[in-house]
Amino acid sequence: QVQLVESGGSLVQPGGSLRLSCTSSGSMVNFYIMGWYRQAPGKQRELVASVTNDESTVYADSVKGRFTISRDNTKKTLYLYMNNLKFEDTAVYYCNAKRRIREGIELDYWGQGTQVTFSS
Repeated sequence: QVQLVESGGSLVQPGGSLRLSCTSSGSMVNFYIMGWYRQAPGKQRELVASVTNDESTVYADSVKGRFTISRDNTKKTLYLYMNNLKFEDTAVYYCNAKRRIREGIELDYWGQGTQVTFSS
């Protein structure tokens, strides 16, 4: 059973930067897509960014131009570079990985989350 472990969450100030990391306990080659999701208090979990094995990326409109997602399969790590942070970026950030078993069937893996909070 593959485990995903996030790190890098912290207290930040508006305009600040952070790098989140998600390390896999197993190979990432079989994850056809990986992504970062976030969940703010009282809100549903939402996709922030995703990256496929061929490095195609998708970003939520709210983070385009500020966040960058990347994956390094050799280091078994997914990254999220966050710049020009805004108060509305406050959330728990979750790493996700999807592995296709066969047509129409896939496995979904989630990390435990890492908190990004703004300091007053």
